[in-house]
Parts: sequence; structure tokens; C-alpha cells
Amino acid sequence: MKIFEALKSAAEILRASQISDAVREAKSLLAFVLNQNQTFLIAHTEYELSFDEEKHFLDFVTRRARREPFQYIVGRQEFFGLDFSVTKDVLIPRPETEMLVEAAIEILQADDNSKFCEIGVGSGCIAVSILHAVKAASAIGADISEKGLAVARRNAEKHQVLNRLELRISDVFKNLPNEKFDLIVSNPPYIPRDDIKTLQAEVREFEPLAALTDGGDGLSIIEKIIADAPEFLKPDGFLLMEIGINQDGAVKAMFSGKVWRDVRITPDFQGIPRTVKARKAQM
Repeated sequence: MKIFEALKSAAEILRASQISDAVREAKSLLAFVLNQNQTFLIAHTEYELSFDEEKHFLDFVTRRARREPFQYIVGRQEFFGLDFSVTKDVLIPRPETEMLVEAAIEILQADDNSKFCEIGVGSGCIAVSILHAVKAASAIGADISEKGLAVARRNAEKHQVLNRLELRISDVFKNLPNEKFDLIVSNPPYIPRDDIKTLQAEVREFEPLAALTDGGDGLSIIEKIIADAPEFLKPDGFLLMEIGINQDGAVKAMFSGKVWRDVRITPDFQGIPRTVKARKAQM
């Protein structure tokens, strides 16, 4: 099978499975299989795929037609300018989450010896991106998933920050050391259980459910983080969190004026209130 034939066949299969932009996805999958860029595909339409190349390509196309996310098929996703390994054990990093990283960098780069904690570290994309940008910082990354922590460890090694990142199994703050951080950052499970069925098949059927929802209204873990974070923050320390659609009012009401100050919620690229930033008051 030649490149032009492979792309035509794949696009038809993906289109039949209602994959948007089927041609682009077919090209991306084939470029990955051949370890080439898409310019190569355009310039070598008559290239004959080997038996193994054709087999791998058709396997990948079949998986994508079943709505498996492209990122899980190829095993990686770009985030904050870095290449991250991803598996079905972790959420796929999303562009709006880069806002958390930007806000964290702004907070931490002012200190020559800052330390932060990430609750729900997952792939490590947040913590690793922050550590990659702020060379003087160190961190603890907590997660309930051992398999997720293994992915985070690989990404920390890849980007040479593992010496500054301690990874721990912990349900929120349960197994964290008794120390104070300059910053706590989290992208917690915030999707209400009843909304899971409305999500794209790629998300609903393939991404880890425990990283998507708390099994209830989507607010319970957020509330726990807000309630317990002051115990682990230095005076004037910051909390950064990502929240879901229409949660800003309920979340803002969780912050006690006696404990927190400067509570702000910033909209994402679509105008959805997304990033919560709050500062612990000096007691």
C-alpha cells in the first residue's frame, strides 16, 4: 500500500466513525508510524509502506475509529512547550491547564528557594512544567494512583527535574509530610457524575474516571482542598486550582474571609471561569 492509498483508506474509516478532520488525523497517525513529518507524506505519496508499517498504521486507525484518543495511541502530548508521555492511567493534558502553570511560575520565581505541592499530579505535566521553568523550586507531587505516579516519574526523568520532585501516594493531603509550602496547586476531579455521560466518547470511555469526577457533584474534592490547604501553606502562601463550568460561585463561597484573602477566578480562552487563585491570610 502506498502513502496516498493508505491515507485515503484511513480517512474514509475515520470519517465513517464521525472523527472530525479525518484527513488530518490520518496524516498524523501515518507520520507517527513512519517517524516522519507530514511534509514527507506530501513529498512521497508513492512511498510503499512495509508490511509492518501498514500493519501498525491500520491498527492505529482502527483504535482511533473506536474513539480512543490520539494521545493514548501515540503515547504523548505536548504541554507548555514540553513533550509528555501519557497512558490511559492519566488525564490527557489540556491547553487551559497551562494557565495554572503560568500563574504558579509567576508566584514561585520571586523566591530563590520555593517549594510547592501538587495534589493529583497525574502525568506530572503541571509540576514538571513548573520545575522546568523555575530552576530553584522543588516540589512534592501526590496522587492516589501508583500507575499515575509511574507516568509522572518518567516525565520528570525525561525533563531532568526528578531530583527536585518527590512523588507520593496520597489521598489529597493524607500522606504528606508536616511541612509548609509556598504554593499548593491542583487540577482536581471536578466534573459532576451526572455530566460524565454527556462528554465526548474519547473522554467518557478512555480517560481515568477517578481523575474526572468525585462521583458526586464535582465539588467535594475542591472543598476538601480549600479546607485543608491552610494547614500546609506558609502565611501568605498561595492556592491555585482549576475548576469546572458554572462552579465559580459555589467555589468562591468556600473561601472563608478569616483564612483566605485575594480570592480571584480567571476565565479560560473560552471565557469560562477556570483558574482559582487565593492567598492564605496571615494569622
